[in-house]
Amino acid sequence: MNKRNKVKHLNREKGHRDALINNMITSLFKYERIESTQAKLKVVRSHAEKIITRAKKNLGDVAPEIKLHNKREVLKRVKDRNIVTKLFEDIAVRFANTNGGYTRILKLVNRPSDNSEVGILELTNRKDRPTLLKEIRDKREVFSDEKKAKAAKEAPPKKERVPKKVAAEKKKTTVAPKKKAAAKPKKKK
Repeated sequence: MNKRNKVKHLNREKGHRDALINNMITSLFKYERIESTQAKLKVVRSHAEKIITRAKKNLGDVAPEIKLHNKREVLKRVKDRNIVTKLFEDIAVRFANTNGGYTRILKLVNRPSDNSEVGILELTNRKDRPTLLKEIRDKREVFSDEKKAKAAKEAPPKKERVPKKVAAEKKKTTVAPKKKAAAKPKKKK
């Protein structure tokens, strides 16, 4: 029984799971939007919200040692210093007047290969703002159509099928008559 397990294991060992979460958080702050399965996005969202809150603590008049401590805590999760700088100087400023709810998960159509639930995790206060789900789906459909057209061009031409011959045109073969089995003599009692 899995009682009181607060950690979502995501079917991975601890080191692999931590690396996965750190990489996804880094990508989220770099591109301000990532696409993955719902289970992974829910885990990443909770970590990302805490990191943004930690970055917001550096706004205003804060002691230098507190600022340094907050940056070091964020660097435990986000491995790229340029992205940490972007987080503290750009993203935290955008969310200065927001109390939580910095990210949202948009649900997409299930992945056809394994029918897993797929979604998009994005910052709510993005700069470019193409968040309409319809636009995302249209882009996916256009991409899949282009991919199919490209595959059709690269595929070798199919051989033409020769129609099957009509039964009347086939040669009639004669079968030798079967030999009748010789009558077996009856046994006397």
